[in-house]
Formats: sequence, structure tokens, C-alpha cells
Amino acid sequence: RSDVDQEVDIPEPPFWGSRIVKGIPLAHYSGMLDERALFMGQWGLKGNRGEYETMAENEGRPRLRSLINETLSKGWLNAAVVYGYFPCYSEGNDLVILHHEGELKGKERTRFTFPRQSRDRRLCISDFFASKESGRIDVVAFHVVTMGNEVSKATGTLFEANAYREYLELHGLSVQLTEALAEHWHARIREELKVKNQDSADLQGILDQGYRGSRYSFGYPACPDLEQQVQLCELLDPGRIGVELSEEFQLHPEQSTSAIIVHHPEAKYFNAN
Repeated sequence: RSDVDQEVDIPEPPFWGSRIVKGIPLAHYSGMLDERALFMGQWGLKGNRGEYETMAENEGRPRLRSLINETLSKGWLNAAVVYGYFPCYSEGNDLVILHHEGELKGKERTRFTFPRQSRDRRLCISDFFASKESGRIDVVAFHVVTMGNEVSKATGTLFEANAYREYLELHGLSVQLTEALAEHWHARIREELKVKNQDSADLQGILDQGYRGSRYSFGYPACPDLEQQVQLCELLDPGRIGVELSEEFQLHPEQSTSAIIVHHPEAKYFNAN
């Protein structure tokens, strides 16, 4: 095991199990939009060194405002979330999720297995949770967020019509709005766990993980095994917000993302390879 502190306070969740939230207004999460990732990463706009702000003001933001107005007028955005809190403990490299009610309360419900670094701090996501030996029950949050199927269909229509510029812009915006919604909902979870007082004061700080804990998505370096999306979907049942898991363990519609949300202060991104 790594040297991660095992004595941190465990927050009290507002409920156990999962809830769905639909019809989330754009204004609630648009403030988390990473404009730089949208303009330069998705749209390929060029801002020379020191000229990013000029490009953003003259080209990026006018196009963004126009496209957002179009998506709103056509009803393409149907932002929704399913999220929840589950009792858990760690056992080696595994995170064991427990039943929270009924006759099986306290018994194992499912488990996730994470890779461990072979060097550096030898980190593993399970290290950020109280161990079985400690006798403490910890809390883990999960969420699935989506922009809904309408924007996915709209991007598909543009692609099939060979309208590549329009496709690139709408697809890029929809992907980054999905990330913005995930960032917004992660902040909501920190608020519900009463650890949001450690948040950075500005957006760039938040995007750089300037808050307590971390969120990890399957397919990324700390938890590369996409197949474990199956357990996550069994816990959250994202079909209730129109999200399905494909045979390749990808979420559909594409403008959807899932995450494991960890409250431990030492939890940040790391590479387990």
C-alpha cells in the first residue's frame, strides 16, 4: 500500500443510493466551460503566443454565442445527471461497495479493482478510502452526466451531410459542455459533502483540480479498465436519463461521461502505468 493518509475525516452524505436530475439549465453549468479547450483543442482556432485573448474575443466567443443561441432555439441540449453516494471500504487494490439498506445492508454489493503504480508513491485509487481493517465505513460518489440524444443526432446529421465545419463546431461544443456539466456536478457533490470550502476561487484553478479530492473516469490512466463501467451502470442505472452502455463499454449518446468521485484530500490525477 502507498503512504496515503488513512486518518482523514469521512464526510456525511446527504443520502445513500442514487438520484436523477433532469432539465438542468445551461446557465447552471456554462460557467464551467473550458473555452481554451473548446477554441483551440476542439475548434482548432490559432492564437499565437500572447494572442489567445485577442483570438478568443474576436473569433472564439462570437462563434460560441451564435452556436449556443442556435442549440437553445432548436432544443438540442437536454442536460441530465444520475448520481449517488455509496458506503464502501478498500481491500488491497479493490474498492468494495456495500449494500446500504434492507436485509443485505453492510454486505458486499460489488467491487472495483484498480491498478497500482509500480514505482513513485505506488498509488492506487483504493488507497484513498478507509481500509476494511480500519473498521471504518467510507463514502464514494459516482455520477453519469449527459447532454442527451438530440445534440448527438444533430451532430450526426451534419456529419452525414458533409458539413464538416458545422459538425466540428457543434460536436466540439457538445463535448465541452458535457465536461462542463461534469465539473459543475462534481462541485455540487463537494457542496453536499461539505468539502467545497477548499475550492479554488477561479475557473482555471478548478480545471487544474484546485479542490479537495478528485474524479476519475474509466479509460484514463488511473483506472484504464472500461469494462468496469458495467458495475458503475448497475449502481446508477443511467438508462433513466437515456444513457446506455455499448458492447465496447462506451456510453451512448457520445455526449455523456461517467466518474468515480473521491473526497480524500490527497486524491489527484496520477498515472498507474
